[in-house]
Amino acid sequence: MSAKTRGTPAVPMFRRLMVANRGEVAVRIARACDLLGITPVFATSTADRDAGYLRGRETVCIGAARSPQSYLNMQAIVQAARQSECTALHPGWGFLSENPVFAALCEAHGVTFIGPPARAMHLMGKKTPAKAAMRAAGLALIPGSDGILDSAEQAREVADRVGYPVLLKAESGGGGRGMRIARGPDEVASAYADAQAEAIAAFGDGRLYLERLIEGGRHVEIQIMADRYGDVVHLGERDCTVQRNHQKLLEESPSPSLSAEEREKTLAAAVRAAASIGYVGAGTMEFLLDQGTLRFMEMNTRLQVEHSVSEVRSGRDLVVEQIRVAAGHPLSFGQADVVLAGHAIECRINAEDPANNFKPAPGKIVRWHSPTGEGVRVDTHVDSGYEVPPHYDSLLCKVITAGATRDEAIGRMITALGELVCEGVPTTVPLHLQILRSPAFRSNHYDTRAIPGI
Repeated sequence: MSAKTRGTPAVPMFRRLMVANRGEVAVRIARACDLLGITPVFATSTADRDAGYLRGRETVCIGAARSPQSYLNMQAIVQAARQSECTALHPGWGFLSENPVFAALCEAHGVTFIGPPARAMHLMGKKTPAKAAMRAAGLALIPGSDGILDSAEQAREVADRVGYPVLLKAESGGGGRGMRIARGPDEVASAYADAQAEAIAAFGDGRLYLERLIEGGRHVEIQIMADRYGDVVHLGERDCTVQRNHQKLLEESPSPSLSAEEREKTLAAAVRAAASIGYVGAGTMEFLLDQGTLRFMEMNTRLQVEHSVSEVRSGRDLVVEQIRVAAGHPLSFGQADVVLAGHAIECRINAEDPANNFKPAPGKIVRWHSPTGEGVRVDTHVDSGYEVPPHYDSLLCKVITAGATRDEAIGRMITALGELVCEGVPTTVPLHLQILRSPAFRSNHYDTRAIPGI
């Protein structure tokens, strides 16, 4: 279908939509609903129900402050959607956004889940089936085990074959948990036992697989969007190498370390791979750049925090597109319509104290001011008087800057962060400024082993 036949219909696809998340992403989803003429209904916990970003909005309290009683309470959320006459639900990111059981529960109760089909989510949510599917689609993989390991002895055999150091990883893992490094044969057994014990404690699943540990690589991810009619497009790649404890601090696009040839080849392969598994909606494929080759690691079957970077470069609203696709409409644009311009950078600003080992800093924000200016975008749910609760992720805002060049985008980010005012709680702004001003970051001489400038 050509781009000319695609377009936003005059009548909204859904009349009412449940926003099953909180904070910045809830505001982001609501903004897309407003653009489409849809009434957003916010599912909130008792800790969030009086937050300023909900002022004048329709809300339903789904439970107590702690996530298991509210934002992870599947039955309560679906019941709230039904009782508030919502015919669709957007899970945002985190919480239940990648839970195929929740997606199936929504569908079983007549609520459209804005995300991929439960079967695709289940396939890509387990690491080894996902790797097998991506290998079949032509993506390069990190050398390692062909599937789940049977024992520490098998792990030793695979490690001897692929070469040390190796990484034992939890099949159901995430966030750096259930992972251990073995740098030689004598470390495999203990690494296997430790990774398995942590995986069982964190995920209730002790299955492990093994990969060769690539040190000194770059973390690159590809944004894709697909409809239910087999059309898939990419919106370029993002470099997410700057991380602390496997948590992203800064993202940029395009990746300054990727060759044009490798970029073009992998973007096309990612589109084919998504189509091959019947993927629908927004998704992100994560890769490790290993001596010039992008090797597939995993797929996030949801909207990413850093989707804003791709929106800025492409001029496309990914959340609006998610909702349209979920309503059964074809993509409103084709690959030829995606024009990626300039350079974009995003900094995630958290209520944490960098001087105190990044300890979360809940409390009241006495004064807040978001930066403005050419090429500056701020996504936030915060204003003066906002109380940062102790129960959830500490993200306060995302600052995104764009420029014709990487240097211009960096300069605008430094200026924007200097203008951001947050009085009452400490933030990670000083850390970001230290990174942005460092020679290592400015000259693009860094990798996954260390944070540039730190």
